Amino acid sequence: MKADLQFDFLVDKEKNTITIKREFAAKRQLVWDCYTKSELLDRWFAPKPLTTKTKYMDFREGGHWLYAMVEPAGQEYWGRMDYQAIHPIDSYVSLDGFCDDTGTLNPEMPRSKWNVTFSDRAARTLVETVVSYGSPEALQQVINMGLKEGLASTLERLDELLLTLN
Repeated sequence: MKADLQFDFLVDKEKNTITIKREFAAKRQLVWDCYTKSELLDRWFAPKPLTTKTKYMDFREGGHWLYAMVEPAGQEYWGRMDYQAIHPIDSYVSLDGFCDDTGTLNPEMPRSKWNVTFSDRAARTLVETVVSYGSPEALQQVINMGLKEGLASTLERLDELLLTLN
């Protein structure tokens, strides 16, 4: 990550939310595309050294994205993102959860609501993501799983991809 790009990770234990503010050195349309097109998501949406593969993507209200984060040895961790509201290049709201390779959610793992907003900041784009959890325990579980470090690594991958697309 470029040292001058904003990265905030703010935990609110009273509201069971995490707010991530991350700046990217690219125009909003390109950053939006990287968040909403499977062929681009597959190139960055996992912390190193994992990779991402999409099994199914239907980016529309009521649609979903079924994907796996894959370790170099082949172990897969499946996720499902259900899109609830989409306002092109401005924002989207989705439900994210752990699942199996058929998209069946894992009730043992927390599900979260993601409210993702894209805004212009000169020649850059600010992405603000508010992730809401159903309980303090669910919030603490993802913090303990290393969400902050994983997201930092994942978003650095997006920085690297944007350099090749600009």
